[in-house]
Amino acid sequence: MFEGWGEGWADVHFWEMIVRTVLSFAALLLLTRLLGKKQMSQLTFFHYITGITIGSIAANIAGESETPFWNGMVSLAVWTLLTVLLSFITLKWGGSRVILDNQPTIVVRDGRIDEQAMKSVQLHLDDLNMMLRETGIFAIKDVQYAVLEPNGALSVLQKVQQLPATKKDVKAGGGHPQYMPSEIIADGRVNRKNLGMYGLSEEWLLEEIGKHGVSRSDQVFFAQLQEDGTLDVTLKQPKLKK
Repeated sequence: MFEGWGEGWADVHFWEMIVRTVLSFAALLLLTRLLGKKQMSQLTFFHYITGITIGSIAANIAGESETPFWNGMVSLAVWTLLTVLLSFITLKWGGSRVILDNQPTIVVRDGRIDEQAMKSVQLHLDDLNMMLRETGIFAIKDVQYAVLEPNGALSVLQKVQQLPATKKDVKAGGGHPQYMPSEIIADGRVNRKNLGMYGLSEEWLLEEIGKHGVSRSDQVFFAQLQEDGTLDVTLKQPKLKK
């Protein structure tokens, strides 16, 4: 049962792996400090991939005895220095940030979703709604601007009249809302589950979107039921002719 165990242990270079692991750990700690706090707090997609790659190189050095130690250390150092160099370039020449880190994209303006901007950053309507709810906003019409940052976070500026201080100043009533703001149409497709949940019919839906000059749901990019039972509608943008 235990035949071959001795040979297996003989293949494990115990002290070599300990030394490699300790040195790799120390090198990784030193190089991540060199990269700065941006690697931990304001990760763009590029920095995220860079961090994964640096960690993968360090893991190979520590755990793969077949990987020549100094070759791995040189690779780790060069990859880190390239990352530092790119960070220096973006600090020195601001215009390069557009190429290297991308730039913020406005996806909502004055309560209306920018369909083309959403497509350009490949952001789904469900993801946008989830990110807004995480900031405490359930109705898109309450948003003045929503900006998708290069690190994937959503920055939101509410309309002035929706800010808590404004409601307090005007002593707004505290009655319970009739509905929770909910998706009714997303990219031309009707959410029949939400319609049924609130006891709303498709005839009602057609009547509501008809107030915005359209007769079919596939002409609507996004429609959201509001607290007072009204429907907030964003129409699809006309396709540009080539």
